[in-house]
Amino acid sequence: FASYYGDHMVLQKEPAGAVVWGYGEPGAAVTVALSGDGGIIIMKKTARVKGPSGTWTTVLDPMDRGGPYALTAGQGSENVTLRDVYFGDVWLCSGQSNMAMTVLQITNASQELAAAARYPYVRVFAAAPARSDVELEDLERIDLPWSVPTAENLGHGNFTYFSAVCWLLGRYLYEALRYPVGLVEAAWGGTPIEAWSSRRALWACGLPEDAGRLAPEAPAPGPALCFAPPLSPALSSDISPRWHLSGPQTPSVLWNAMIHPLLNMTLRGVAWYQGEANAFLHTDRYNCTFPALIADWRWAFHVGSAGQTEPLLPFGFVQLSTYRRQSPDDSFARLRWHQTADLGVVPNARMPGTFMAVAMDLCDERSPYGRRVPGGGGGVPRAQRRNYRIPTPAPLLFLGSIHPRDKQNVAHRLHLGARAVAYGEKGLVFQGPYPTRAVLEVSKGLLNLTYSQELVCRQKDMRAFEVCCSPQPSPCGWLPAPVVAVESRTVTLALAGCGTLVLGLRYAWAEWPCEYESCALYNTRGLPAPPFL
Repeated sequence: FASYYGDHMVLQKEPAGAVVWGYGEPGAAVTVALSGDGGIIIMKKTARVKGPSGTWTTVLDPMDRGGPYALTAGQGSENVTLRDVYFGDVWLCSGQSNMAMTVLQITNASQELAAAARYPYVRVFAAAPARSDVELEDLERIDLPWSVPTAENLGHGNFTYFSAVCWLLGRYLYEALRYPVGLVEAAWGGTPIEAWSSRRALWACGLPEDAGRLAPEAPAPGPALCFAPPLSPALSSDISPRWHLSGPQTPSVLWNAMIHPLLNMTLRGVAWYQGEANAFLHTDRYNCTFPALIADWRWAFHVGSAGQTEPLLPFGFVQLSTYRRQSPDDSFARLRWHQTADLGVVPNARMPGTFMAVAMDLCDERSPYGRRVPGGGGGVPRAQRRNYRIPTPAPLLFLGSIHPRDKQNVAHRLHLGARAVAYGEKGLVFQGPYPTRAVLEVSKGLLNLTYSQELVCRQKDMRAFEVCCSPQPSPCGWLPAPVVAVESRTVTLALAGCGTLVLGLRYAWAEWPCEYESCALYNTRGLPAPPFL
């Protein structure tokens, strides 16, 4: 069998058929048998081994949820049997370090790890970080073969396995679905979207072959990469643009090594948490590169699974959280907007079948994981640790943390989207309120916004809303538009100093828009209103 089939695995249940493949002698016939308790054979398939690759592939008949089953592949007198196999839903989790953060690193880690034993039917598998210049057929290495969850394999180490967002999403889905869930992690910290994109997807956005790299000898690019004011010399070396991009930058190398090998797998959905690296690289291309990646992965998984993975594969993602308090940089805000293809909410016409967890209100200034994350490992290189013992705490506070520890709210918001979009649960509120129209009352200098849902105002923040009213459209002079009143579905803003000309309106447009769970607007279910421009 190929590398990602093993004891304890979950295969995709009906209506799709699970694809199974492996290796053999070219030209030989391989018999694949699925048997239930007591060894009774339920299904038999025969596949021929294709030369020169020496691989065989078969599609099992669609199976109801449940198990355990044994799956045997035999050629001549040789055979291999995988045991404790279940059918359920298989979700792929990918992205950078916030996806790679393990259960060990999050809030209430010890309770979450102790709870693992209560979920024997949520099975976990993790691909090892790997890169390749060519598309690989199979994974080079595996960090965690298919396993029943334990405190040890969910909390192996920092930024290794198993992904907290992935595990919690799977656990919450299991609680809603009550049948087996298989989770496949393929994530690497500090990586831009270009590394996870196929050449096809990059070409669709006009990105050249070497699009992902910041050339080492090039001076740091211009103002988009400006960071905090100069800190102590000991710190500033780590706050250069390259600091964020600690994983592979080269276009397509992670697609080649970590995603392409999985294409034969029949999937139910994808969860994605990535974008921090692109707040410092090709930020304003993300409104193309992200929808292009989604469309390309869908096509590739559909074709790779012989049509078993649905063409509109549900794709959920986490909108960027926060990084540095009081940062004047708006690259996080721009990237959050681009994550929705500049439409503010998903699913939308450019991003059908998607769902999003807003996370900008889950800041975590004291997270110990705010610093550097080498690919596949965590923490700060030993040589630099002494740099962090600086007696002046103020500059450190400014750093904030790019790795908030509250992954429970992230996964909860994501699983609501999955239930609504992937599973079609009717009437489930899975996203926060969004404005549907704006009416200007020129004589009173007020702007009335109508929202899609009942509003809860947690904070009458002076700077939550800003208006652009400069006569020339660019650059815009953004001014605060204080909240005057919040009623059930309307917000009234004061346009002090704006006169009659309002060219733009934006909400929560900052790297760190609010304190923990205290942005201005939420719905009655506690879901935050997403940012908009």
